[in-house]
Amino acid sequence: MNTKSSILKKSLYFIIPLAFIALIVIKLKNNKETTQSKVYHYDKAQAINVQADTLQIENVNVESAYSGTFEPNKETKISAELQGKIKEVLVDVGSVVNKGQSLVRLDNSLLKLQLQTIEVQIEGLEADLNRYTILAKADAIQGVQLEKTELGLRSAKVQRATLLEQINKTTVKAPFDGVVTAKLSEEGAFAAPGVPLLQITDIKILKFTVNVPENELSKFKINQSYSLIVDAYSDILLTGKATMIGSKANMGNSFQIQFTVNNTPDLKIKSGMFGKVNLKNATQEKGIIIPASAIVGSADQPQIYLIKNGKSILYSITISKRIKNKVVVLSGLNEGDVIVTDGFINLFDGASVSVK
Repeated sequence: MNTKSSILKKSLYFIIPLAFIALIVIKLKNNKETTQSKVYHYDKAQAINVQADTLQIENVNVESAYSGTFEPNKETKISAELQGKIKEVLVDVGSVVNKGQSLVRLDNSLLKLQLQTIEVQIEGLEADLNRYTILAKADAIQGVQLEKTELGLRSAKVQRATLLEQINKTTVKAPFDGVVTAKLSEEGAFAAPGVPLLQITDIKILKFTVNVPENELSKFKINQSYSLIVDAYSDILLTGKATMIGSKANMGNSFQIQFTVNNTPDLKIKSGMFGKVNLKNATQEKGIIIPASAIVGSADQPQIYLIKNGKSILYSITISKRIKNKVVVLSGLNEGDVIVTDGFINLFDGASVSVK
């Protein structure tokens, strides 16, 4: 009896897991069948609703745009001509300054004391000169003594002029109109020749530089005016005069062209901003223009769907140029062709289509 009970228990250990696994398999199969019954199966024989356009020959307003960067007309780092302790910095970053305006003052107290000493010497020498002149006329002194006094006075005046020039140079002034774009030192620091204190940038007049391929270089003429726009302010239209056409290609085999541009009265255009110079062709061209959204495939191998006899046909084309959200077709399409412009979902080569 015990042997039969033991065999039954061992059998149950195998039967119960197998039954459980069988139930899971049946459940998963039923779920798969239910899911498949709910999935939408596209009928390839069914016509696909698309939007289409009949092509016509149109006028092509070709406009070329070249991107570039605005740069300051002048920019320099200012340093003192003398060494000394900085007593006062009169401007800060963003300050608008005029040519000749005082920017930094150095401590000149020792120079002023030296100037006072020279002034005293000059005063004494002038008194000696007047006295020796009278005595020399009366032959009371030798003429050489008068000459030495005159030379001493001239030398003292040269020293005074030198000190006055040094005192004047303890005030650092703006070399041109501009904006303070960097403050490189503070009060109490030590200034020396060649050590930058401030950076001044002139943005009243700007330089705008673009790079142009060699085959398009002939579109630009020196001293001719061109329309410029600023990426940050698309509503501002500027006029720039071409002042430099590069004579040597850069690493990308393109040439630099530089324009001189007057900034807005409130100096909105900043150094480093991006912009474009626009060119329009003088002659009108004609061609087939299609929406860029109608193109499928890659940029190197553009394709479109033609509609012929109720079928979509995938067709390769060649593009000559892009104009905003449209493209000009160089070859592959003819006037009167009908192309798909929208409704590309489920669309394939040879599909039946119906035009909305």
